[in-house]
Amino acid sequence: MENSTTIITELILLGFTTDPKTNAALFVLFFIIYLVTFTGNSLIIYMVIINPKLRKPMYFFLCILSFLDLCYSTTALPRLLADLFSTEKSISYMACSLQIYVILLVEGSECQLLTVMAYDRYVAICQPLHYPVLMRWGNCYKLVALVFILTFMLCTLPAILNPINICYHRINHFMCEMLAFIKLSCEKNISFRELLIFSVSFITLLLPLMLILMSYAAIISSVLKIRSAGRSKAFSTCTSHLGVVALYFGTVMLMYFGPSSMYSTDQEKYSSIFYVIVSPMLNPLIYTLNNREVKDAIEKVFTIS
Repeated sequence: MENSTTIITELILLGFTTDPKTNAALFVLFFIIYLVTFTGNSLIIYMVIINPKLRKPMYFFLCILSFLDLCYSTTALPRLLADLFSTEKSISYMACSLQIYVILLVEGSECQLLTVMAYDRYVAICQPLHYPVLMRWGNCYKLVALVFILTFMLCTLPAILNPINICYHRINHFMCEMLAFIKLSCEKNISFRELLIFSVSFITLLLPLMLILMSYAAIISSVLKIRSAGRSKAFSTCTSHLGVVALYFGTVMLMYFGPSSMYSTDQEKYSSIFYVIVSPMLNPLIYTLNNREVKDAIEKVFTIS
């Protein structure tokens, strides 16, 4: 334990292991993941921007999702790659705090954006005649702005206004993550902060998930009434979204709604790999593999080039 009168300016990220061979293998693995993540999400953003056929609300939201995934992986992975060959693995207190704020903003925004994307599919399938009015571009821009504003107010601003006074400098994690960071607190009892995190997580995780499930329950009910010829197309546009939702919400909820005793174990660190590193890589793959229009746009660009 550090002297509580000492101001800690640098923190140590313990990472995964100190074994050089294991770190070398992890470097190759995470570098490939980051390369696929960066290429896949950048390609989706580029396709949506240059292709007039993809200038639809669904692809606009997909473009924003790809941007968030790029922010997610870029916030954590480059530093992780550098730390795998570093002996100190130190990070300044300010850089650590900034990483926490960015992750909170991106994490919360992605949850809200997935809810907006579910609503978009609900209107397109269940109320197709009202779709041009309800999902006109002005409303789409307002929904995205609302996503970022609400997330900043609920997730990031409380963390900025209520900083944690730390007395320890070693984080058992590969990045600065809130649940790992609060264990460095000088407070003997951090149950209030855990309760605050739980309350915010309920609003930003459980409520969006409930709205998504309600949207898809209505979608499934409507799709079952469609003739068999149109069912496959309707289901194909939704299965990709549900796959992303299951992967992302499942791992994040395991983190934030697990028992408190789980916070002192390495399970928290390994759970973060899925929603910070793996999920941003899989999102563009899932969407492109299940979307004929995106695949056609990509094939057209590479054929012309």
